[in-house]
This record gives sequence, C-alpha cells and structure tokens, in this order.
Amino acid sequence: MSVRPSADLPGSSRGAVVTPSNPRMRSRLGDWMMQGTDRATGHQGPHQVHVEKTHSWWRVMCLTGVDYFSTLGYQPAIAALAAGLLSPIATLVLVIVTLFGALPVYRRVANDSFKGAGSIMMLERLLPWWAGKLLVLVLLGFACTDFMITITLSAADAAAHLAENPYTAPLFGHIPLVMTLALIALLGVVFLRGFREAIGIAVVLVGVYLLLNLVVVVVTLGQVFTHPVVITDWWSALTAQRSNPVLMIAVAVLVFPKLALGLSGFETGVSVMPQVTGDPADAETPRPIGRIRGTRRLLTTAAIIMSSFLILTSLVTTLLIPQRAFQAGGPANGRALAFLAHEYLGGAFGSLYDASTIAILWFAGASAMAGLLNLVPRFLPRYGMAPQWARAVRPLVIIFTLIAFAITIVFNANVDAQGGAYATGVLVLITSAAIAVTLSARRKAQRGWFVVFAIITIVFGYTTVANVVERPDGVRIASVFIVAIVVVSLVSRVRRSFELRASSIVLDPVAEQFVVADADQFGTVCIIANEPGAGTAEAYRDKGRSERRDSGIPARVPTIFLEVLQADSSDFEEDLVVEGHVVHGFRILRVRSGNVPNTIAATLLAIRDVAGVAPSIYFEWTESSPIRNALRFLFTGVGDVAPVTREVLREAESDPNRRPVVHVS
Repeated sequence: MSVRPSADLPGSSRGAVVTPSNPRMRSRLGDWMMQGTDRATGHQGPHQVHVEKTHSWWRVMCLTGVDYFSTLGYQPAIAALAAGLLSPIATLVLVIVTLFGALPVYRRVANDSFKGAGSIMMLERLLPWWAGKLLVLVLLGFACTDFMITITLSAADAAAHLAENPYTAPLFGHIPLVMTLALIALLGVVFLRGFREAIGIAVVLVGVYLLLNLVVVVVTLGQVFTHPVVITDWWSALTAQRSNPVLMIAVAVLVFPKLALGLSGFETGVSVMPQVTGDPADAETPRPIGRIRGTRRLLTTAAIIMSSFLILTSLVTTLLIPQRAFQAGGPANGRALAFLAHEYLGGAFGSLYDASTIAILWFAGASAMAGLLNLVPRFLPRYGMAPQWARAVRPLVIIFTLIAFAITIVFNANVDAQGGAYATGVLVLITSAAIAVTLSARRKAQRGWFVVFAIITIVFGYTTVANVVERPDGVRIASVFIVAIVVVSLVSRVRRSFELRASSIVLDPVAEQFVVADADQFGTVCIIANEPGAGTAEAYRDKGRSERRDSGIPARVPTIFLEVLQADSSDFEEDLVVEGHVVHGFRILRVRSGNVPNTIAATLLAIRDVAGVAPSIYFEWTESSPIRNALRFLFTGVGDVAPVTREVLREAESDPNRRPVVHVS
C-alpha cells in the first residue's frame, strides 16, 4: 500500500490517503495483455469514463450508428417477411414506437446516467444491496446476448452479402461459415491493436452507407413515380386481403414484435456518452450539461434519420420486389435494398453497395464489442465477481472472440436462426431502460412523466413477451449467458474473499493524530476491535478492561477502539474514510463499510504506513458455528471476524515483520 497526503485530493486539506498498490506483470506479453488493470487508471476500454480526446456529437453518432443504421441491410426484408403487403404500415408502427417510446426513454437515461453505464447503473442505484447486484447480473446476461449476437449475426449477414453478390459468389458462396469466422477474427485483431481510430472509421462507413442508401431510395422512388401502377396494384392486393383499415392497423400492431430488430443499436447511444464533447464548464461540475445535451441531440438525430429511411425503404421494397423473393432462399431474403441496387442501378453500383453493407455490418460488431468492453469491466470487477484482469481490454477481447466463434459454429453462421436471440437481448435492454426511467420519475414525484414512461414500459414489456413466446430460443441463449455470468461471478467472489477491497483509505486528521502520537510516544499502536453498540461510557470501559485482562495489554500502553459501521455488504470495492472521534474520553476510529474483516485489515495496513509501526489488534472469539460464520461473511460481510482478518492480512503482506498482529482472546 502507498501513502500520499490527502491534500492531493480535491477538497482535502490534511490527513493521509492510502492506496492499495498492484504488482506489475513481469513479462512483456503480460504487461501488454494486462494493460488497464490498475485500479488507479480506471477502465481503459473504448468507452472509458475519462477519455483524452472527445468528439462532436454527430461524429459519435456514427460510432453507435454502425450498429443502428446497419439494420437497414436486413430490416426491410424482415418487415416484408413478417407483415407481407402490410410492411409499410407495420414499419410505421415501428417508427412511432421509436420516436415516441425508445427516444424519450433514452433521452431520460442520458439525463440521469451520464457516465456511460446507462439504465443498468440506474437500476443498480434504485435497487441497492444484493437485489440490485443480482438484477445487474441478469441484465448483463441479456446485454451479452444482445452484443454477442450482434457480432455473430452481423458478421454472418456480411458473409451472406458476399455469397449473394454475383461477382464474389463463385469465391465465397460455399464458405459462409469460414468467412464469418474470418470477419469475427479480424474484428478481434482490431480491438487487440486498439480502438483509437474507431470514430474516424465509423464516420466514413456511416457517411458512405447512408449516401448509397439515399441513392437507392431516390432511384427506386423515381421508379415508383414513373410506374404508379405498382401503387394501385399493391393497394388492390392489400385491400383484397384485408378490406378494413382498422383491421390493417391491428395486424400491423400485432406483428410489431417481429420488427423490433429495427431498434437494434439504438440502445448503444448512451454507452458512448463519455466520447461526446461537452461544454468547457463540464469538467468543473458534477453534472456535464453539455455532454448530456450533445447525447440527447445524437439520439434524436439518429432516430429521425433511421425512421425516415425505414419508412421509405419499406415502401419501395414492398412496391418493387415480389413477395416470393423475400422467402428463405429468395434473392431478396435479408438483402432487399441490395437486390434493388443491383436491379435498378446495375452490377457495378450494386457491388459497391454490397461492399458498403458488408463493411458496416462487420463494423457493427465493433460497436457491440465496444459495448461489452464498456459494461463488463465497469460492473463485475467492482462487485468482486470477476478477476482483476477483467478490467483489461485485451483478455476480454480474446474471450469474447472465442465465444463469438462458438456461437457462429453452433448456428452455422445462419442469420435467421440468430434473429430470435438478437431481438430478445435488444428488447430486454430497452424494457429495462423503460423500467429504470419509470422508477426514476416516480422517485422524483414527476407524475406526468411517470404515467408516460409506465405506458411505454407496458408497450415494450408486451413486445418482449410476444417475442419470447414466438421465438423462445432467444431466452434459452440468454439463459446460458446469465447462468454462466452468475456462476463465474459467485466463484470469483468466493476466490477473492480474502483480498483487500479498499480502492483507497483516507485517515482524517484526528485519526492520523491518534495513531502517530501513540507510535511516536510508545512505539506501538494498540487497536481494540469493537462492535458498534450502545456507545455508552460504561460499554467502552468494560470492553477496554476485559481486553486488557484477557489479552495482557500493558497498562501503560493506551488503546484505540476501531468500529466498522455496517453498509451495503454486496459492495466489493470501496473508498474508505477512517474518522477519529473522542467519545466519553475514549479514542475511537470509525469507518463505514459492508465488509468488516477486509476493512479492518485495510485500516490496519493504512495505520502501519502512516505511523511507521505495525499495529496490534485485539478481538474476542465468537460462539457461532464456523459454517454459519463463513456464509455470513460471504453474503453479509460479517461472521468470525478475527480469523478472516488474519487471513486477509496474510494474503496482503507476505513479510511477517511488517504484518499487523492479530490477538484473539
């Protein structure tokens, strides 16, 4: 542990700050792989909280847009398959839900959770203790489903576009699985090298892709206006199926859950918030108004652009492409706009459009990978539910890439087979965001917004349930991720039980004075562990007498009581503040924490570093069952404190001469 004056901290004047130090890896490969695991440096991923360079909101919009806008590559075909001739009306329902449902929700998330953690962090704050942690683990399971399937599905769709292009089909038409794995591997290599130029690449890809889509839309709309008979034929066929307009709308609403992939990528908008340039005053205020305003503008602009393209593309694809071409194996299946590009603009332009689609679909996986690297290091290591190396980007990239390989092989790179899991992950995350903002509005007594968000939550809840009923494979896949995360998390929590959990320890001036004075005058610091209770003079007097009698503390040596005030025991890492008090003439050190033995051990090491001598601490044995005490320690942070404190100290300090001494009587 290292010590520095607390004056180095904003708002501090005196006292001492003790920061646990982490040993460095010895090999160059280890240093390269583990870069970013030092707690003091924070998360080093592409969406880290503190970034050296930020960007204009519209540039950052392109980073999330590689996922969001790339759905144009397959969304019109999905709508045509799900709704048939009703595709334009069903797509209009999707647009209404986007603009009046998802957009208000995520604008509120950006306002309330502006550090990039999104609605998951909001729910963690609204539901503290273990309930909040378990909910976060479940949501992380669905988030992993969303992002991992984004990587595999987008790569598979990119490979499918290669296989369908008339010029590349002879080369890649028979190896979609191999090509998908190669694209995923290439994505992993990009992240192993770094992600500094991601926004620049995203701006180019999104700009070119949207421009080419605009050309396709303009040309095909010209075809529609030149041949208006396609409109009358479509309307005649539609009214022949369903003559009642109310019935049309009802059917369009009912098939909406099948179109929900059109929302995919929208939920990543808030995770890129740390990359948005804010106002100059943002750095000096706890609430970055400029960054929030830029992110809300990002979300609104992306939603308007995407909604416009969705309506226009669903219209031209429905009017100009025969319905049989959308079926499995058909030339427009999963690539309706590419079909139109080849049909009306020629093979050269069609191939250029295919290349742009392949590039943005592949890089949509980059947006998803960045989302994973933003969420996992932000939550699991802080919960003690992942090893310290899970803070580093490169080991996680390797793990996520291998998982993506496994998913691709299991599904044989089939785009349609992965659609259910993809939609489930997207919808659960959006529904959880709607729940978070609803609870937030209720807590802030904003009745109007509470009603609005409650209605939106019901809509997304219905959509999620309908999607799960229709395609239960999504829940099955998500369940695998959830079970894996929970099991790994609990195992990691147990394995890390004896770690020092303090990110930093501050001894206030009074506490520092207590320990330094005893060390200077008596050459030792004697600490009595005391469970907080009535706090009467008689209680402290009796405790001190019994410890001196049973443990043989010399009469001439003064003692200091140490009390740990119980906090959230589900927290793993904490910033501790040790406060010195004088109560009824007794000197007392008080620190608030949810993990008593680990906190006592960290405090003792901090006292050693400040005072220059290894302190001694005195405990009483407990009478409870050892097994019961072990379970209490794992889940409530207490139990048989003395032996656990001794073990934590042994793990933290290998030199017995520098290790604080634990006495139990």
